[in-house]
Amino acid sequence: MRNHSVLVLLGAIALGAPRAVTAQDARLPHARQLARDILAQLIEINTTHSSGNTTTAAEAMAVRLRAAGFPASDVQVVGPDTTHGNLVARYRGRGTRPPLLLLAHLDVVEALRADWSVDPFTFQERDGYFYGRGTSDDKAMAAIWIANLILLKEEGFVPDRDLIVALTADEEGGDFNGVEWLLRTHRNLIDAAYALNEGGGGELRDGKRVLNEIQTSEKVYLSFTLEVRNSGGHSSLPRPDNAIYRLAAGLTRLSAYQFPVRLTETTRAFFQRMAGIAGGAQGEAMRGVAAGDAPDPGAVARLAVEPYYNALMRTTCIPTILAAGHAENALPQTARATVNCRLLPGEVPDSVQATLVRVLADSAISVTPIAAAKPSAASPLLPDVLGAVERVTQAMWPGVPVVPTMVTGATDGLYLRNAGIPTYGVSGLFEEIGDIRAHGRDERIGVAAFFEGQEFLARLVKELSAR
Repeated sequence: MRNHSVLVLLGAIALGAPRAVTAQDARLPHARQLARDILAQLIEINTTHSSGNTTTAAEAMAVRLRAAGFPASDVQVVGPDTTHGNLVARYRGRGTRPPLLLLAHLDVVEALRADWSVDPFTFQERDGYFYGRGTSDDKAMAAIWIANLILLKEEGFVPDRDLIVALTADEEGGDFNGVEWLLRTHRNLIDAAYALNEGGGGELRDGKRVLNEIQTSEKVYLSFTLEVRNSGGHSSLPRPDNAIYRLAAGLTRLSAYQFPVRLTETTRAFFQRMAGIAGGAQGEAMRGVAAGDAPDPGAVARLAVEPYYNALMRTTCIPTILAAGHAENALPQTARATVNCRLLPGEVPDSVQATLVRVLADSAISVTPIAAAKPSAASPLLPDVLGAVERVTQAMWPGVPVVPTMVTGATDGLYLRNAGIPTYGVSGLFEEIGDIRAHGRDERIGVAAFFEGQEFLARLVKELSAR
């Protein structure tokens, strides 16, 4: 049994855990207030790509860590220029095992004041939620890492390994992805046995905790330009080879196509564990998909009506942008579509392109990759990592299962995995499945969920660094 000291107290009251009141209870308001203050500070620093920068946020966190007693040599802000700074902070341990990397990104997607009911860059608490751009993606996790590192320092905790916190730039896009840049230019600062990152969280349904995710892999982002060109002409003289017609016909054929079902270690484990959670006909369908080498076609058809389950089972390609023509009284000389594909791990990009060419079935439609894919292999389900996540989950939320998952979007984990650093998306931050607001209007995170996530990650880090 490990001593979690003051950090355990973060969740004990909220969870209703029976225990004697101790003198350490006085530390609970301090711990929570620290995390809240840091989150508020980060939210109110604009880190969008258009008008903000991550260096200001990174420097603000560096100031806090140095004030808490971290040596200046262990707190660095580095980046390719003055606006794309990354914070890297090291908490020294005994060094008996390789370091543990704790990752979060500082940049956020754009947010227009006119689209929100509140100012996206003014931190607000109301109705049991913290509001602001980045509250759920990904400044809550960034704030928790910094607060918990300071609390560990105050406590005098000595881990058996170094703990490295990296808060990075350009995860949401931009020219200088922080993780990729650090690996290329300062790998020694973030090299680790494995990393904890965003990508996995807790799922609430009607306020009830259903599962806690551990993300081990992600789909591969790859977009193509589809284009038809011809000589055009006067709109009063229609031609059967109209570029718009030909492109539209090809896209219609694509809409009817589904890539084959293929499960990975992670998605098979996901459906196996979810079968018991879902129950009923849906649970049976999940068992049918996960059983054996050849998934039951009927089970696949039942699950595929849910976009999320369908995306877990197969590669997907979908048109996202259309453009054609140059004048209302002229036949189009060009018709163009952007098709965004999300490939299963291990899928060969050239094979996906060949499949698109075959399905479009028209030599007049060119298919060109917009940029090279960045595949990444899945992180192995290491028993010590999975076991630690399960132990902390059961201690905090008895009966809530831990479910391995593959995210259908993308995270910075792909760069770490490709560099040989297994990465696990796990946060203990629970959100209502029907109210996910990341990248959207009035982004928010539950106040109680934020503090419980702080407690979960505090316990998890200790589980992974206190042998």
